[in-house]
Amino acid sequence: MNIINTKHAPQPIGPYSQAIQFNNFLITSGQIPIDAKSGNIPENIDEQTYIVLKNIKYILKESKYQVNNIIKITIFTIDLKQIQIINEIYEKFFLKNQSYFPARSCVEVQKLPKNVKIEMEAIAYKKNND
Repeated sequence: MNIINTKHAPQPIGPYSQAIQFNNFLITSGQIPIDAKSGNIPENIDEQTYIVLKNIKYILKESKYQVNNIIKITIFTIDLKQIQIINEIYEKFFLKNQSYFPARSCVEVQKLPKNVKIEMEAIAYKKNND
């Protein structure tokens, strides 16, 4: 088991790791839209969605995984009425990274840390020879 932390994604805001690599799996903690360089959180859902996906990509890269290794994403949002915007950014991200669309769940929640609008966690898998 390996604990994964990268300076290119925001540091955890609590007592947890950015991700854990176990055998061929990489399991990320929930990522919220904090820009790792500036510490800023954008206001609108499209920018927040993009930053979360970018942060997940940085964690994958640190672990020598790629976007196309993601097998499951869970999305938490405070407003499912924004799902069309979330889906547009999500689709562009996976197409740009030449990846299929992984399995996914999307859940509306009452509140998220730092009052953000979206949080995502990912599970990735790769074969030993990938």
